[in-house]
Amino acid sequence: MTSRSRFKPAAWLAVGLLAAALAGCITINAPLSSSGDPALRETTIEGDGTAKILWLPITGFIGAHARSSAFGLVHEASMLTQIERSLDKARDDDAVKAVVLRIDSPGGTVAASDEIYHRLRVFHETTGKPVIASLGGVAASGGYYVAMAADDVIAQPTTITGSIGVIIVNVNAAGLLDKLGLEDASVTSGAHKDLLSPLRPPKDDEQAIVAAVVDNMFQRFVSVVTTSRGSRLNRSHLDEITDGRIFSAERAHELGLVDRVAHRDDVIADARARIGASDARVVRYYLGSKAPDTLSAAATTDTAEPSGLLSQLAESALADGTTPLYLWRGLAQ
Repeated sequence: MTSRSRFKPAAWLAVGLLAAALAGCITINAPLSSSGDPALRETTIEGDGTAKILWLPITGFIGAHARSSAFGLVHEASMLTQIERSLDKARDDDAVKAVVLRIDSPGGTVAASDEIYHRLRVFHETTGKPVIASLGGVAASGGYYVAMAADDVIAQPTTITGSIGVIIVNVNAAGLLDKLGLEDASVTSGAHKDLLSPLRPPKDDEQAIVAAVVDNMFQRFVSVVTTSRGSRLNRSHLDEITDGRIFSAERAHELGLVDRVAHRDDVIADARARIGASDARVVRYYLGSKAPDTLSAAATTDTAEPSGLLSQLAESALADGTTPLYLWRGLAQ
């Protein structure tokens, strides 16, 4: 037996993974610090004053799961984790006088959207620092839900927003299984333990059970919107506002869903005026060695990442099934 043949399969796998990492195919991340918080760096995009305005992007699918490479290695913290760490850093920096959320998202899971909303509210209430939402191309469903944590919501002229509602995506394949001669043989502890199972026809009372859960989460969404928007919301059109449809920026403004329609330069000017510092620096946080040099540039992390769209679609697909979503599926099919 040659020396090569004595290598264990696991050893060859380890060698392969190391070679791939060295070649740049995948990246093995260094451990986090003992505090669990990576070294967030800061870069100035514009301005030269002492006061800072944090530009905080919320882009893509809103979830609580870390994004992974094709090999299953984590290459990017979840959006929830990124927002939490950014807010912690901004809270501890007295020079940060305001936060601008740049939201470009069709939404995501109910839990992650609500948790980000909650953390933003706590940040504002405990620091007194204003939070302004700047809506990008899409700020729908969970993306709009998150914006409700802001003092002001400003849409750009081409924003698509709204889609206030909840969806639980489910497919029933019982008919296909019948054609294949297969049947569900699951063993459950109760009559509804396999609720929403795609392997058998739904039972008569199951739709009502699921609908009650969806309605509860929908009512929370409506409550967050009506409370946050207050008298600015056109309540005579509440049925239209909350039936799940999307709106143009102008229609959203007419209905009171947004405070005004303007470009992001106007948003920055508003933030500077609010804190009384016309020369305030607009800063961004990032990981790795390559700093974003514009407001729209992605913040990279020195890792080999899949394309943004494919990553978002993959995360959306993983969340679908029985996960309640605040999501406009027009951009997440």
